Amino acid sequence: MTRRRSALVLAAWAALTSVRVVAALDLSADALLHDHLWREIRSAPANRRMKTGLVLSAGSLRGAAHVGVIKVLENAGFPIDVVAGTSMGAVVGAMYAGGKTPEELWKIASTIKVENGNDLSSRRLISLLFWDRLLSSENTEKMIRLQLKGMRFDQTRKPFACVSMDLYTGESIIFRDGELAPAVRASMNLPGIFQPLEYRHRYLVDGGVVDYIPVDAARLLGAEWTVASITETDFASARPKSVLEALEQVIDIRGSYLSRLQRKQANALIEPAVGDIGMFDDFRIPEAMEKGVIAAARALNSAEDSLILASLPKMIGGWTSAAGGAR
Repeated sequence: MTRRRSALVLAAWAALTSVRVVAALDLSADALLHDHLWREIRSAPANRRMKTGLVLSAGSLRGAAHVGVIKVLENAGFPIDVVAGTSMGAVVGAMYAGGKTPEELWKIASTIKVENGNDLSSRRLISLLFWDRLLSSENTEKMIRLQLKGMRFDQTRKPFACVSMDLYTGESIIFRDGELAPAVRASMNLPGIFQPLEYRHRYLVDGGVVDYIPVDAARLLGAEWTVASITETDFASARPKSVLEALEQVIDIRGSYLSRLQRKQANALIEPAVGDIGMFDDFRIPEAMEKGVIAAARALNSAEDSLILASLPKMIGGWTSAAGGAR
């Protein structure tokens, strides 16, 4: 082991054990140490660092901000081993885990219109409001199947999971196998608007009601450290303009209360400022993605630091073994 590597290992170990050695270093040395350790983390296989999970919250069209978050993480070389999502987070997560690049995700999201992925046409809304007939979310399934060419969970480039709720039992249902399209459709199947999806002997609706930030789903995939992108609504400023927006806000409020515990379970949080974007504001999708970029860029250094510190025991063990073998 070189003298420089030995000094870095000692400094890293001091940081891990809360010994105030790093505090004695000047700023440039501290930055050098961070950069060196981050390069080690980025290049290390998952068994040499903490296995990382990207968690994408529910949030209707606000969830387009997840695309901007992914873009920043990818550009920074942030290691993402598994992906979990709920509702719109499930849509973005499925495409990302399925191999879509940030550029492709950006292009797809930029073309989204409210009526494209569901059956929210004026005629159908009249049917919902006056004849009490729930709408179909079949078009969502068709869109996902088209974009991912009928891909199954076991065919994704990164392990992926998404969450739905059984309307009759209230159970959280985590999908990790089978075809992606119906599972993602179930995850964003807004109750009270869309017909429950009958799938695998369940009647499924939007997972945001029970698992707004699905950290637990990422853990089931093996994630030891998680970064969560959260796109909650701003209840203080939100002013629903329709029955549908009011219903969505009720669901979001419910999800927000549940997410308080889930926030504590995540190791790092990225929170784009998209709380004032409504479920019909598709013209603001580019803005949401840009805000995802801004929020992720601001949170990046602290997320890197957290992952470095969490991974140090494994990294130092590897360095020690390598040093022993070099003697």
